[in-house]
Formats: sequence, structure tokens, C-alpha cells
Amino acid sequence: MADNLPPPSSTARLLQSTTITKVRLYGTDPAVISAFAGTGISLMLGAANGDIPNFASSPAAAAAWVAAHLPSSSSPAISAVSVGNEVLFGNPALASQLVPALQNIYSALPPNSSVKVSTVHAMGVLASSDPPSSGVFKPELAAALDPLLAFLSKTGSPFLINPYPYFAYQSDPRPETLAFCLFQPNAGRPDAGSGLTYTNMFDAQVDAVRAALDAKGYKDVEIVVAETGWPHNGGPDEAGATVENARAFVANLVSHLRSLAGTPRVPEKSVDTYLFAVYDEDLKPGQPSEKSFGLFQTSSLAETYPTGLMRNGTNGLGPAMAPAPSPTLPIRPSPALASPAPARVPGQQPKVAPVQPGSAAAAAAPSTQCTSGAAGCHNPSAAVLSRTPSALAILTGAWLMCFLLC
Repeated sequence: MADNLPPPSSTARLLQSTTITKVRLYGTDPAVISAFAGTGISLMLGAANGDIPNFASSPAAAAAWVAAHLPSSSSPAISAVSVGNEVLFGNPALASQLVPALQNIYSALPPNSSVKVSTVHAMGVLASSDPPSSGVFKPELAAALDPLLAFLSKTGSPFLINPYPYFAYQSDPRPETLAFCLFQPNAGRPDAGSGLTYTNMFDAQVDAVRAALDAKGYKDVEIVVAETGWPHNGGPDEAGATVENARAFVANLVSHLRSLAGTPRVPEKSVDTYLFAVYDEDLKPGQPSEKSFGLFQTSSLAETYPTGLMRNGTNGLGPAMAPAPSPTLPIRPSPALASPAPARVPGQQPKVAPVQPGSAAAAAAPSTQCTSGAAGCHNPSAAVLSRTPSALAILTGAWLMCFLLC
């Protein structure tokens, strides 16, 4: 949601100068998708919450969406399709239609397609998360979650989650909590249930989700962090929203993911993570922090602060070409999109994913596994706090950066 964004081609060129290998989009703007052709960067496409009823009731509608939005060529590569964003948390009326929609999109893919089909969740799907070993899904979501987890297991698709340590700190703004959220030295937090000790909030949130999946019997379902980030600016009542903290969180998260240390519950296995977001969103309503998750400046294409994501020690590209006109409807939503989106409503920003360990890209350049995400929920447990969803309709494409170190 911005009126100062550079053209998609400039953004694609910018991301090629980083270690980013995957980008998450909240929509399917053809100009954005085509800009990534030949870049070696793969895309996760987003279908809107408002499209779910149509997909669920009509296999033909799902097939038409796949035919219209997945490139007929192999470039850019499409790694996944996310059907809806935080549906179970923000739009429970759609819960019963979610799995039929996923199934019809999946069935419409070409034979032997490697594209994964999933949906993004807020941390609010958990009833408990602190300590992480107590992680369990809300019982009232079982009717929708159980068939969803069965679908993910059967198709080999990931469980997509939006953890935000920033919101955990906002609910408990003590110095020791800030250090825990920013991967800085701290005393650690023991988990009596598992005997493990946690030194950062990100690992605690991810492992709470892992515990919930394991408790359901789905140890085979992988976790992908679909969004996380830290605002570099905020209002006087928004504790911790500073450039210094944003730099510490992102740079330390990137370093943590690159180390392949994993989490205490799943060591030596880095989780794919999307960083929110490529640019600030000057037109986004709400608190000042909501506008201020951008990793890059729209005018200069330089980093907002050092992230450790650039190749060759640079801090970005030169000035962008002439800014694109103010976006009108880049995502080209269907009429159903007029309904409010239940989660963070990003502007025209992609998520970028870090280089995956063991891949050719990882061998050629530093690996990064960070991603940007959009929304979450306000959960009583600090380990599960995430973004409070915004009731806004998605009118422009969302550039959500995901740096994958897998």
C-alpha cells in the first residue's frame, strides 16, 4: 500500500544483488511475476481470502485461476501457492471451505508439478505456546485443522506460520525480553517440559508450532515461516520500533539461519523464513510501525539498515528508474476480493527467501534464510504474540521478501 514504489523490474534487479532466492507475493500481478523471469528467484503466489468460496465450490474456477496465473514457461519458477492468509484466525466463516479450495487448486496443477499448495496461519491458531513444549492448537479449530494437516501431509506441503517476536516484546517491554527477541546475549529461558533452554524468541515460537504439529501426529509436515520482521520506526507508544532494533533482529536472524543451528527442538535444520518486507508502505493505515517494515528504500534502492543480505558487501543498488505510477489494482483481484482481508494487508511488496543449504546458489554465495511476512495475532503468551490482523481489502500487490537458507 504505497504510491512511491519502483517498477517491478527495478525490484527484481535489486533482489538479484542479494542472497535472496525466493520471493512471496500476496497476489498475482502479471507485471511483477514476469519481472522475475530469468532471475533465478522463485515465487510463492498468493490467492486472496475472497477467492476461497469460489475455489471450494468450483473445480473449474480453481483450474481457471491456475491457468491464468501460473506461468506457462519454467521461468520464473513457482515454488508454492498460498490460498488465503490467516483464514482460521481472522475469517473463521471460511474455515470449512479452506481445504476444498486447496484441494481444487492442487488438482488443477499440471501432472507431476512440484508446486506446493498451502495456506498461511497466524500464531493465534495455538492455544498454548509458553513454554514451547506446551504448544498445542486451539481445540475449536480441530474441525478445520485436522483435514488441513492431513492434506499437507499427503501432498508434502508445508505449514505456513507468521511469528513476530516484535509483538512479543511490545506486550512485555523489559530489557531482558528485548535481548531475548533480538538474539542478543541473555540468561536463556528453560523449558521444564522438554529440558531444553531457549536463547531467542524466534526459536521458541517456531518450536511451539512444531510441538503442536507433533502432538497432532504430523511430524512429517515441515514448517515455513511465511512472515517475520521488525519495524524500524514507530509511534511514542510503540516500544522497540527503532532502526537499531530492526537491524539487530534482521541481521541476527539472518546469521542464526545461516548457521544451520536449527532450533533446540529440531537442531541442525534451519527453517525456511520469509522477511517482511521489501519496502515501507506509506499509504498503510494504522500505527506508524505498520508502515515501517521495509528493508530497502524505494527511491535509492539502498538498504534501510545493514542486513547482511547483500552480495559483495554493497548496501543496495543505485537509484531506481522512474517510479512506477501510483498502483491502481496491481493484483487484479476478482470481485470477491472486495471483502476485507483478515491479515496484514501489504502493499506492492514481495517477500524474499534465503538461499537453501546445499543448493547451487548456496555454494555460490552466502546463504540466508529470512523471510518477510505480514500479519499475526495477539496471543496471551509472549512466545506466540504476532501481528494483529488488519481488516483491509488488498488493493495492490504485496512485495514480501523471503530469504531462504535451506
